[in-house]
Amino acid sequence: MDVFLTSYREEILQTLITIVILVIVRFIFHKAAKKVGELSDFNTARTTLIIKYINVSLSIMLAAILSLIWGVNFNDLGLILSSVFAVIGVALFAQWSILSNITAGVILFFSFPYKIGDRIKILNKDFPTEGIIEDIKAFHMHLRTDEGELITYPNNLFLQIGVTKIEKDSQDDAIDSI
Repeated sequence: MDVFLTSYREEILQTLITIVILVIVRFIFHKAAKKVGELSDFNTARTTLIIKYINVSLSIMLAAILSLIWGVNFNDLGLILSSVFAVIGVALFAQWSILSNITAGVILFFSFPYKIGDRIKILNKDFPTEGIIEDIKAFHMHLRTDEGELITYPNNLFLQIGVTKIEKDSQDDAIDSI
């Protein structure tokens, strides 16, 4: 055991420093995501989903950094990574809409001006929709129409088309005029 510790003292020290730094970064990112969720009054499930994305990303970074610290041969690593990325590339090309919806879900978490309970109108000329946001998930959003229909709308479409928030005052005025 002493031989191992003396032989790999530098690698062990670099590994410990890397883990400590990534734990601190993870803590900062978690606090930031929770703060954004609180300030924007997001559902806790949405915040939890973003935190899972952060954990996966940091775990991949940790594995890559540790493989470099412990001296993985770059030729072998290049062969492995090219093979893995080729398979992932084919899989992601086949599932492009899923990837774009996940990415849109993350973007919507940080920049979407609407929240659960807001009444919105989707400005789509082929399929205009109006309803109340019931839930925002990783891939799609649930809208409840006045007729009681539950409409599932993909997240990536919210980044491509116009969406209008219908204020409660204008709803009340429309009801009063009838």
